Amino acid sequence: MAKRKSMRSDPCPVARALDVIGERWALLIVRDAFDGMRRFGEFQKSLGVARNILADRLQALVDEGIFTVAPASDGSAYQEYVLASKGLALFPVVVGLRQWGEAQLFDKGEAHSTLLEKDSGAALPAMQVVSKDGRVLQVSDTQVHKVRP
Repeated sequence: MAKRKSMRSDPCPVARALDVIGERWALLIVRDAFDGMRRFGEFQKSLGVARNILADRLQALVDEGIFTVAPASDGSAYQEYVLASKGLALFPVVVGLRQWGEAQLFDKGEAHSTLLEKDSGAALPAMQVVSKDGRVLQVSDTQVHKVRP
């Protein structure tokens, strides 16, 4: 398989973000971490991914500063993968993907997991892009100021 081209120096923030988290296992690992998983075995059981692939993806996420590695919280010889601030900042990205998936990829009434607010037990309202004054923006209300390399 050909090695993919790095986008680390691309002037587009979306391209740079995908260079770090655009591989499917990366975001699924982050999703599972948001659900409370911290150990290699937990991720492996949840995802069913080959151990070598999981080890590679976890190391890449650690190298990128999305996770840190810490001694197991139970005092055992294991290590745990803990979301760093850079990883925690992915929460709205994961929520946005979840909400898009709920709205676009399930038939009406089809069962799926739901993200709930702990205190109220209510489903989260749909995320929206809003202006400084609170107006909901559509794509036609925005423009990208592109820079040339």
